[in-house]
Amino acid sequence: MANSRHKAKLKTRNPLPNHFGSLEEAGLFWDTHDSANYEKDMVETTCEVDIKRRIFLVPLDGDLYRRVQSIARKRGVSTETLLNMWIQEMAS
Repeated sequence: MANSRHKAKLKTRNPLPNHFGSLEEAGLFWDTHDSANYEKDMVETTCEVDIKRRIFLVPLDGDLYRRVQSIARKRGVSTETLLNMWIQEMAS
C-alpha cells in the first residue's frame, strides 16, 4: 500500500509557477518537486561558461586559522584576502 501511495505522489504535480519571487523561493520549489515531472514545460537553451577563477581547498590547522582570522579582522580584510596576500609575497 505504501508503495502505491508513493507512485501516486510521483504522478501528481503542482503547476509550475510563471515566475518565482526570489532564488530562495525557486530553490524551495525544486527541493520538493521532481524536474522530470516538468519536462514538457522546459525549453532547450544554450549558455557559455567561462570560469576565470579556481578555488583550491588547503587543509589548515584550526588554531592557526583562528589566529590568521583575528589578524585579518584587525586589518579590515577577509581571511582569504590576507592569506592570498601573504602567499603572493612569499611566492614572489
